[in-house]
Amino acid sequence: MGAAKDIVEWAGVPRFLFSDFPLGNSCGKPHEPDTQRFTLDLALKVLESAVGPRTTVQSPLRWNDDGDWKQDFNNLERMPAEEVARRRADFDKVKQVALAERKRAGVA
Repeated sequence: MGAAKDIVEWAGVPRFLFSDFPLGNSCGKPHEPDTQRFTLDLALKVLESAVGPRTTVQSPLRWNDDGDWKQDFNNLERMPAEEVARRRADFDKVKQVALAERKRAGVA
C-alpha cells in the first residue's frame, strides 16, 4: 500500500495498492476505521489476485471530491507564515529528541 505512485512503481514492487491520498495516509483517513478496513481488504485482494509482477491497482477512495488537497498539502507558498514557523519548531524538537537518543545509544 502506498501513496507515492511514481516512486513505488519506479522501485518495481511486485504488487501495489495505490491510494491517491497525502503521504503518510495510504491506508485511509485518520479516525476513519471503515475506510482503513476497506483499504486493507483491497490490498489483501491485490496480494492474492495479482496476475503478474509489477501489478498496480488504484483504490477507488478519494481524499476529497475535487483533489484540491494536492495544491495545499505541505505547500509552503499556500501556508501562513505562523504555520510554517510552528512546523519548523516541531521538527526541531523531534530532531533534538532523535539526537539525544543517538547519543544515549552511543551512535552519535
